[in-house]
Amino acid sequence: MVSLAQSERAELAATLRTVGPDAPTMCGDWDARDLAAHLVIRERRPDAALGIVVSPLAGHTEKVQAHTAAQPWPDLVEEVADGPPWYSMFRLVDRWANLAEMFIHHEDVLRGGADSDGPWTPRELSAEMTQALRTPLKGMGKLTLRSMPAQVTLATPDGENLLVVGSGEPVMATGTVGELLLFAYGRAPVAITWSGDPDAIAAVLATTRSV
Repeated sequence: MVSLAQSERAELAATLRTVGPDAPTMCGDWDARDLAAHLVIRERRPDAALGIVVSPLAGHTEKVQAHTAAQPWPDLVEEVADGPPWYSMFRLVDRWANLAEMFIHHEDVLRGGADSDGPWTPRELSAEMTQALRTPLKGMGKLTLRSMPAQVTLATPDGENLLVVGSGEPVMATGTVGELLLFAYGRAPVAITWSGDPDAIAAVLATTRSV
């Protein structure tokens, strides 16, 4: 049975093939080739993957990523599509560890080049996918949003409060689980409606959202 992570990976690979290696992404200065190389070394080069989170090793990671990105585009996308090799620690935990990773990076490509301050119409996710994304939203949201300069409530359009983080003036961010997850990871644009004190909302939006 194909997992949600595998299904999202397949859709990401299809999108990468469609947009091409030079397409912009929501990952800063990275284009689609850079993003694909990141995914490949994360799963296939544990020696280089450490540099993603350990600053002293970042130089080695950059060299490996540049080498990986230099291979022919079809081969690079195929490695993304193939997923973790047999020796990767991600192989046994792919369905859990890679669900949010595949979803977020797929959206990084889909929304690449969009106005970060503009409106966005999200793709429609299945009920199963929406439910599954609640876990990474609650887990990572507590980390990435812990320093919010306001008490931020993340809520769904039907009025369910999923997470309350930060301290100060209360504000509310309303959106689908997928959009709230993207916000928690610092992505923009996202389809979220804000309510509360305008200054507090502006302060929240100006705060870096990261682990």
